[in-house]
Amino acid sequence: MSSARGSGRAPLRLRPLTPDDVPALDVLEKQLFGAAAWSTDSLAQEVVGPGRWYVGAQYGAGPLVGYAGLWFDGVDAQVMTIGTATAHQGTGVGRALLDALVARARELGAPSVLLEVRVDNEPALRLYEAVGFEKLGMRRGYYQPENKDAWTMRLDLAATHGTGERT
Repeated sequence: MSSARGSGRAPLRLRPLTPDDVPALDVLEKQLFGAAAWSTDSLAQEVVGPGRWYVGAQYGAGPLVGYAGLWFDGVDAQVMTIGTATAHQGTGVGRALLDALVARARELGAPSVLLEVRVDNEPALRLYEAVGFEKLGMRRGYYQPENKDAWTMRLDLAATHGTGERT
């Protein structure tokens, strides 16, 4: 898979994350979420947590430029996070990560994928809707400490094939 598009950059590659990736995750998490970033200890627990699957994105052997996580409890798959380094936003990294999470949910036999996204995160909403996620409802004051509302969204895996195309 390549997102380099003639830039001379190595192809984008995705790989499962390990505890060794926590320092790089910590840097990205703080860059993207500031005061609301997960702590280093929380990240370390998430990467190896039961039912969790985390994937990182990087160009060649370069630094992580994105990461995403999926939680599966045997019934529902839920997107835990998708983060793309600021300099790489809008380049397809987020879509590649989301596609990997949806593919993993299919492998696990999940009937759908759920997520929550801030109501004012227009780029993420466009991405999720392009893949086929539908809004279920709004959670008031979900994101703390900002007290921002969040859309809950669902992708019905039985109604789509591949990475989001309707059947």
